[in-house]
Amino acid sequence: MSPWHWVNGGFFNNFQLDIVGFLAILGEGSVLANAQVATLSRLIYLPRLLPAPHAFLRPSRPSKLAPSDADVAGVFSGNHKRHVNHLAHVLLDGDSMEAYEVRCVEIKKVEKNSPVKAKTRGPLTAVLLLGVSFSIALLALSIARHDGMSTIATVLLSLLSSIIGLGNKWKLQLVTRTSSNEAPPGDVVIRYPKGSFHVVKCSENVARELYFAPEEIEYQIEQPAVYRLISLIGTVLLMFGVIALSNATVPLQIAWAAAYILLNAAYWIVAALPSRIHWDLGSFEVERVQLEGGQASEKNSTFTEALWKAIVLTKDTNWVRLGNTAPQTEAWRRWLEEAEDKAQSYDLDPKDMGQFGPKEFKVPDWNPQTALGKYLRECGPDHETV
Repeated sequence: MSPWHWVNGGFFNNFQLDIVGFLAILGEGSVLANAQVATLSRLIYLPRLLPAPHAFLRPSRPSKLAPSDADVAGVFSGNHKRHVNHLAHVLLDGDSMEAYEVRCVEIKKVEKNSPVKAKTRGPLTAVLLLGVSFSIALLALSIARHDGMSTIATVLLSLLSSIIGLGNKWKLQLVTRTSSNEAPPGDVVIRYPKGSFHVVKCSENVARELYFAPEEIEYQIEQPAVYRLISLIGTVLLMFGVIALSNATVPLQIAWAAAYILLNAAYWIVAALPSRIHWDLGSFEVERVQLEGGQASEKNSTFTEALWKAIVLTKDTNWVRLGNTAPQTEAWRRWLEEAEDKAQSYDLDPKDMGQFGPKEFKVPDWNPQTALGKYLRECGPDHETV
């Protein structure tokens, strides 16, 4: 047989694309990257093409938002957690911090009792509407070319996204403090695995909502049995949709392949964007508080220097002991005592004060590395400076 038989016999008569059905289930990683915020939007019910829909057809659903690795300590409240809540991490973009960097912000609640929402105008909405447009275009093209199997595939795989939306739609109302008793300041220090620190000046109410109260998801369909039934229906729609797609004519299969390739590329691009742009967290106002010297002074070369500047921002070291941020040795105990004394050694100008403290912190003239080295030599053998 001539190697050019598929050309001589007609391109579309011999060129096979049975593999196109697999394109419908590729791209699970990019879809799951923003799955929770995507299912928060009311647009999730729109029928559309969706890459890797099986990623949403799970036996069970997450009961809370995914936390991030960090150590969170209340400066005055004594609260402590081994992770940072998802929304708090997204709000401050903790992933953007470099090793040993120290930042400080003020967070205020501007809108009380405001629910957490997904941004209506954003990249996730754009890819969702792209899926809707592809679904409409493929349906029109299938009908125009009298391709029954492609028409069935379009209807089934488009309705599948609505079924997924029904089973995964949720809402999140942040837990607020109900007690009217006076509470201490809610200042929080977040220590990330890279040795960086985020100092947050806020009220106890904000600290409770963002950092210490659980982020529990409230699904529209609460009963697990009903959700499993919806997942079963979705699974059946997916299987029959892929079967119908495999039996569509080759020109329509090429159109389907192009649609899924473009959709997967779009979802990968959106997955690479910062999570912050997908969430509507306008009920919180974030204002940067600087160390003397501006952003250059936030960069540090050692953990000891970063810890010292975090102490300057809090003027307290109880949170260090609470979160086991420093080694439990005599040398470090003495260093922490001196660091706290030095941090409290200057007076603040009232005109520079904000709601939760000064707008700029001066760093006292003290070398934390030299001081630690001195205490390590005095208190014990074979200690190394961190």
